[in-house]
Amino acid sequence: MSHGEHTRELADGKLLIDEPAAGVVRLTISNREKRNALDHPILDAITATLTELCTGESGTRCVVVTGAHGMFSAGYDIGEIPEEEFEERAERLVAHPFTEAIDALEAFPYPTLAVLPGHTIGGGLELALACDLRVAKDTIKLGMPPAKLGLVYSHTGLRRFIDAIGAARTRELFLLGSYIDAPSAQQWGLVNRLAPAEELDAVALEVASELAGNAPLSQLGNKRVIGALLRAESELPCEVEEELIELRRASFASQDMREGMKAFAEKRPPRWSGE
Repeated sequence: MSHGEHTRELADGKLLIDEPAAGVVRLTISNREKRNALDHPILDAITATLTELCTGESGTRCVVVTGAHGMFSAGYDIGEIPEEEFEERAERLVAHPFTEAIDALEAFPYPTLAVLPGHTIGGGLELALACDLRVAKDTIKLGMPPAKLGLVYSHTGLRRFIDAIGAARTRELFLLGSYIDAPSAQQWGLVNRLAPAEELDAVALEVASELAGNAPLSQLGNKRVIGALLRAESELPCEVEEELIELRRASFASQDMREGMKAFAEKRPPRWSGE
């Protein structure tokens, strides 16, 4: 699935758009210096592109999301936010452009496929999980590090993991905060298919072409039914949802999250205060 001459560049070249096969549009995250971390321009470009594909007569029957430079994504780009601005800017990035990109992926009416050529971490893993299917290189690592950073994850994101891998695996992923290998991820249901590095592009193109070539009314209808059933199971009373949102907001304001980010950057064990 190499990029052709008709590739478009968005977000200052950090998101590449091309059509590797009939009916298939591919979005490639390309933010090499930050391990394909997701920033405002990338997330906004993903949302705008998906919205355009939904409303236009594009003929797109499958969207592929992948990463360049042998990576998928290291998650949110919050590592270099100054401490005095951290709470506001981190919350703004995660709560708005990231949520909008996830919502746009889930709202795309036809199938979506995440292709994972390298490590897939944090918000990058949730972005992949928002796609309908995932194909991964067989040697990658996947991880969800909030427990190592002092972050309370969003209830909508946690619901997405529970829907995909069940409560027991979600607890293991989020409470331990450790990485899992690709075979374990397939066993859990985080990824659907594995391929060696030299075969990943071919396998991904085969899956994407099959998704794009299936009956459009069936694809539209089945995706809509599955989404409606999952949403019906995840509705929360307003007061509970407000409580969960406040837990997350408070974590961004905590001393522990600042300490977690510093310790991560300095490659040392964090010294938690519980505050």
